Amino acid sequence: MTATDRLSSLDAGFLHLENDTQPMHVGSVLLFEGPAPDYQDFCDYIEFRLDSVPRYRQRVRRMPLDVARPIWVDDQHFSLAYHLRHTAIPQPGSEEQLRLLAGRVMGQRLDLDRPLWEIWLVEGLRDGRWAIISKVHHAMIDGISGNDLLEIVLTRDPAASDSIPPSTWRARAEPSRVELAAAGLAWSLRLPGELGHAAVGVWRSPLRAARAGAIRAYGLAQLGRTAARPTSVLNGPLGPHRRWGWARADLADVKAVKNAAGCTVNDVVLAAVAGGFRSFLLARGEPVGHEVIRSLVPVSIREPHEHGRLGNKVTAMFAELPVGSPDPAERLRAVARQLDRLKSSGMAVGFESMVAAADFVPPTLMVLGARVSTVVGQRVVNTVTTNIPGPQYPLYLLGHRLLEMFPYIPIGQGIRISIGIVSYDGHLAIGVTGDYEAVPDLDRLCEEIETSLAELVATFAPE
Repeated sequence: MTATDRLSSLDAGFLHLENDTQPMHVGSVLLFEGPAPDYQDFCDYIEFRLDSVPRYRQRVRRMPLDVARPIWVDDQHFSLAYHLRHTAIPQPGSEEQLRLLAGRVMGQRLDLDRPLWEIWLVEGLRDGRWAIISKVHHAMIDGISGNDLLEIVLTRDPAASDSIPPSTWRARAEPSRVELAAAGLAWSLRLPGELGHAAVGVWRSPLRAARAGAIRAYGLAQLGRTAARPTSVLNGPLGPHRRWGWARADLADVKAVKNAAGCTVNDVVLAAVAGGFRSFLLARGEPVGHEVIRSLVPVSIREPHEHGRLGNKVTAMFAELPVGSPDPAERLRAVARQLDRLKSSGMAVGFESMVAAADFVPPTLMVLGARVSTVVGQRVVNTVTTNIPGPQYPLYLLGHRLLEMFPYIPIGQGIRISIGIVSYDGHLAIGVTGDYEAVPDLDRLCEEIETSLAELVATFAPE
């Protein structure tokens, strides 16, 4: 058993957060040109590719008495047929039908006693297209590493999968309960030593440590500076079911706005989301006034040499989306000014410190902390918005070109709407997740985000 077999504190936290109304998997819907591949060929191809990602044949095993964080072990009874599903959409095969199916699939929890993923091959779409619905538990993947994993299944060469060799995987023996207890106890006993090493680092470089400490302290103070303003639709109790929809944009349009306004792609996207929320709330009769919506914005801290590794390496900032402003130009300028300030404020570093501190928390206390966070979470943020850069060239699966990809971001902790953005091959895809009962008009929000982006294009980059 190696150190890399043990879940990080953040990964374990995603497991602890999961409950019947809060599934903690991420996912995506991939749209391909048709016709769909033969299902058995699809299974053989995925089985071969899994040899490059052993985690997909592993399950989580908890420590006796939770003396340490859980570990990954090979699934002795791994069955590919359980994880690869096959279905078809009835006529007329519309995108709305696909979104409804994806919402139902994403609303179901993964089996925590098996490897934490599913892939659905979906046939029957209009124009001869087909789709993949993919879901993976957040405990084993984040957005940045997720894109790297897609490159294992998706290739740049349409003919790369003409020959599929058989899989060579064999399950490793699973540790006994005694071995687990011994390893967990040894891990727990090492924690004081790790704290000691940290203290030695401070002693050797006191000025550097003092500067880093000041930045982290300021960042942590910023995290708790203000509470989110609750609204009737954005925050509240969650049900067990999900709605899911998407919006589209041309990446060239977004970049044209970025260049004209002198900001970033992320600034433009968040401003479009702010405008979409404004119109959405007004249509529901909710006041916006001079209000803001506080959004958690995850930020990857994965180093370039770590791309392709599973697990989560993220921190976050809290951005306030200016839904009170009726002027699209002012919304963009406000978002750009704020994000520029946040990047230098230490807020992301402060959040990272909170996550890192969990490495020194006994797992039993971590479980309790995760449960408490589900209660207090809705008083901290109103939504989650994450932007994931994707490859800007066409990808293929079994010779079929990937046309579009749409991300699925889970909701939880009293947050009823989350938004994920992915760029791919010149397109921008925006996936919007909502609680089924609380947000019956989720499609309206998707439409308003598209309209808001069109306003920005008309303002900053008219033809």
